[in-house]
Amino acid sequence: MADVVGEGAAGRGTRRLRAEVALKTVAAEPGSPDRLRRVLEQALVFGGATLAAVYAPGEDEDLLCLVESAGVPRTFYGLRDSYPRSGRSAVAGALRTGHARWLGPAELAARTESRRTSGRDFFLAALPTHGDEGGGCLLAVSERPGGFDSDDRECLELIADAVAFPALPAATEDGELPADAFSLAMDTGRVEVGDDILALFGLGPDEFDGKVETLLGLTVPEDLPSLMSVVEADHTALGDRDLEFRVLQPTGPPRWLRLRGRLLPGGEGLPARIVGTVADASTLRAEVTDVARVQRLAAALATAGTVRDVSHAVVTALRGPLRADRIALAELENDRLVVTVLDPPDPESWPQLWRVEWRTEWPDAPVRAMPTLAAALREGRAQIWPAGSPLEPALADVGPGGLAVLPLPAGGRMVGACLIGWDAPHDFGPDERALLTASAGLAGQALLRAHAFDAEHELVGMLQRQLLPRRLPRLPGAEAVARYLPTTAGLEVGGDWYDVIPLPDNHVALVIGDVQGHSAAAATLMGQMRTALRAYAAEGHPPDVVVDHANRLLMDMETDLFATCCYVDVDLEEGSAWCVRAGHPPPVLRHPDGSTEIAEAEGGPPLGVLRQAGFPMSPLGLQPGTVVALTTDGLVESADSDIDTGMARLARELARSDPAHLGLVADALLVGARRSDDIALLLMRYDGMAVRPLRESWTVWRVPQAVGHARRFTRRTLRAWGVPPQDMDAVLLVVSELVTNALVHTDGRVRLDLMLVNRRLRVAVADSSPRTPVKPASISWEATGGRGILLVEAMAATWGTVPVSGGKQVWSEIVLGD
Repeated sequence: MADVVGEGAAGRGTRRLRAEVALKTVAAEPGSPDRLRRVLEQALVFGGATLAAVYAPGEDEDLLCLVESAGVPRTFYGLRDSYPRSGRSAVAGALRTGHARWLGPAELAARTESRRTSGRDFFLAALPTHGDEGGGCLLAVSERPGGFDSDDRECLELIADAVAFPALPAATEDGELPADAFSLAMDTGRVEVGDDILALFGLGPDEFDGKVETLLGLTVPEDLPSLMSVVEADHTALGDRDLEFRVLQPTGPPRWLRLRGRLLPGGEGLPARIVGTVADASTLRAEVTDVARVQRLAAALATAGTVRDVSHAVVTALRGPLRADRIALAELENDRLVVTVLDPPDPESWPQLWRVEWRTEWPDAPVRAMPTLAAALREGRAQIWPAGSPLEPALADVGPGGLAVLPLPAGGRMVGACLIGWDAPHDFGPDERALLTASAGLAGQALLRAHAFDAEHELVGMLQRQLLPRRLPRLPGAEAVARYLPTTAGLEVGGDWYDVIPLPDNHVALVIGDVQGHSAAAATLMGQMRTALRAYAAEGHPPDVVVDHANRLLMDMETDLFATCCYVDVDLEEGSAWCVRAGHPPPVLRHPDGSTEIAEAEGGPPLGVLRQAGFPMSPLGLQPGTVVALTTDGLVESADSDIDTGMARLARELARSDPAHLGLVADALLVGARRSDDIALLLMRYDGMAVRPLRESWTVWRVPQAVGHARRFTRRTLRAWGVPPQDMDAVLLVVSELVTNALVHTDGRVRLDLMLVNRRLRVAVADSSPRTPVKPASISWEATGGRGILLVEAMAATWGTVPVSGGKQVWSEIVLGD
């Protein structure tokens, strides 16, 4: 490996010299639109950094704003888009003093500007720069044990000296933008455009209405997503933009244009803006060197999250430049080579051994069947076999015109291998060998990191699946279904949840909520909030009190996260409901006639924002056949649609559905859903109870005749309900024992509730004590008490206790006519 690298470095053996050569290569193209990014990528290759970013004074000179970044997303380390120039941040300190600052985990622990969602330690370097636009700061992050060593620091100092901020388009003397420049206001979508840009779009100055949508309508539809990521960028994406797109032409193929812009934060009530230039891409493309390919591969691998992402980045970086016919990247698991990416992916393009060992999508081949490959993995260095080399068929058929095997080292061992094959005889030059060797080292480290990321993601995903309900309960007079779709935009899990909570007296609570963020912390907090709401509901609190208790709990947890929630308490007997919202979209109701409405339910703030917050209750009327739909904002809000438009669309789609098949309705509502955020959907169809229970209640006063009064009330009620006299004795005995226990062992109010449904009588006595009665293990013949619960158990088919607000309810059920 050292020999191969030596050929590319021409005897200059130190990393500093190689960094100097790479920076000179970048500096040779001063007009390159991605020059600053390519300079920062050197920090990933030579400086041992996982993230490199540049901050410079913005339009507000007192604010240091992000200009460009490369590597792992800065939000992973809690780095901000901007820092006050007079603040205590490392960025501001390095710029004020003119000296580099090297901070370790201990120094960072107390700094709020670098809090991180992950638990791993990292090191931070801040070095002052002197760019074309004035002073700035280079920020670099490393996760290696020990942080930045002396070679890393020398290379980072070189990179800081090479940083030059791209100049923003400046207005001419008459206040107009240059002909190739534009300025887009993020809040209105109004854009000022130079005449040259209008000409590239085929428009004259009098034909343009100043709306960005007009320009977007002239682009090739396939390129709209990348353009929308610029036009609708949020505050987390401050920095430079550089992308190519196509515009339609009256005749001939579309024209390629390159947009170079910068998202600038707003201040003092001013909107954020994107400023930049647009030019003909055919005049900007330059030949890419092997050094640049390694740098871009490093940048791609730094942001690759999963093993599959890493594999695709390596294949994309090597297949084209090497003009290879066949390339495979595989992980090494014990004695087997588990392939993660094949190009081409069809089995017929690969040797017989690989086809025999095909497992679902990719092969899983034993290393022992390829001894040449096993030897290369043991030696741990790149091996190249030209055309005609004697190889076993499993390798010879991969590259009959030449084969390269790149062991992928990381953490002191081989984590995988990359196989590259050619059909025609291929000559391997020194530059190509250097490209292969450098790519192998970068890919190995990225694979090791991706393994840890995949394991963390699987763990958090399993946690979230365990925290959601496995199945929904059967409801009397109603049916409920739920769906949950995780986001596909990233690999972190979110905090969306739903729940269906059966409550006494044929009530049910429908709950849906969303914890801020996508992380293990969000998933964990989601489980805690779901459990808390279920517990408060089971205690018998009204909906507003349940939500208020959950809010106070979240405030006491001292977390930076907040949650939104919608809680609907439905009386399945009466067909009425009370809704409480905490910063969450309201329910959508589909009435039996097919009409829909978005419920006008008052709302309070999200949970965890204000301790003294009000959560008003709003009534909902439900006729048999009404469908209640609750969802999180992932279904009704996206980058190109606000939440009001999304709610209206949900109502229209719900109106077109057939409520008889609720599961099919839920699936149809999710068709075509944007997966940029998690989605939770909860539907309940209220059918009405075929048999409505008979209910009566009695408040037991604490007087000497209290038990007698309770018995007389029970006898009158049972007669009115038509209960035969022979069934009354057991019921009266149970009433006597439960009321006596409540009066003797508790203080405060006692309430007796009777309910009859389908020849099953429920007797329940509520009191103010939370202490549950205990059935005695044994009673002597001389004992004067303790037999009450034993008598209740003997007379009733079943009995138990449930918590109610501030106390408990002891209940028993007696089957009449036995």
